[in-house]
Amino acid sequence: MSPTTIFWKAPRTTASAKCFGPICQAAYNNDYNKVHLLLERNSDYLNVQDSCSGDTPLICACRQGNNRIVNYLLRKHADVNLRNKKDRTCLHYAVRKRFTFLDYVLIIILMPVLLIGYLLMVSKTKQNEHLVKMLLRAGVDVNATDSSGSTALHYACEMKNQAVIPLLLEAQADPSVKNQDGETPLDIARRLQFHNIESMIRKDS
Repeated sequence: MSPTTIFWKAPRTTASAKCFGPICQAAYNNDYNKVHLLLERNSDYLNVQDSCSGDTPLICACRQGNNRIVNYLLRKHADVNLRNKKDRTCLHYAVRKRFTFLDYVLIIILMPVLLIGYLLMVSKTKQNEHLVKMLLRAGVDVNATDSSGSTALHYACEMKNQAVIPLLLEAQADPSVKNQDGETPLDIARRLQFHNIESMIRKDS
């Protein structure tokens, strides 16, 4: 029996403030110890959804690429198919999570030291692959569509995330799904002239 899904309503301090409950905020901030402590106190927090966005702790962790917390939540059997208010699952965010602004700054700074810059990019790419693999193994719906009709494959193509596209296709992602703009993932790759991705999808079709 899966843990109860509950909603946390936190006070809003400003119009733009995120009203995450404490566990969602901890998952977003990569505070592993706090996530662990809160779940030990109350297992119902596992699938809590904040009242503003509907994000769960798992979605929050995936937004930030916090793999250790994602792994912990999955071992606790967090529901990978819960959707937020944009109808997105954790997978929609995982495939979009590649490099943060800070990562790009570090890469630019370290670019003169080519090996270090290269290793940083490889490390971040591997982390993203691992994140997506964890979710796929946990049974996330690879063809779930959000409020715009987009699947994870649509977003992976849009983000030129070549590392995870083969993983999605291997997990039976449907390249023929059209979003609300009438575009398939292949259409997006073609429009953005991502020829390698276009070839990947054509080969799998």
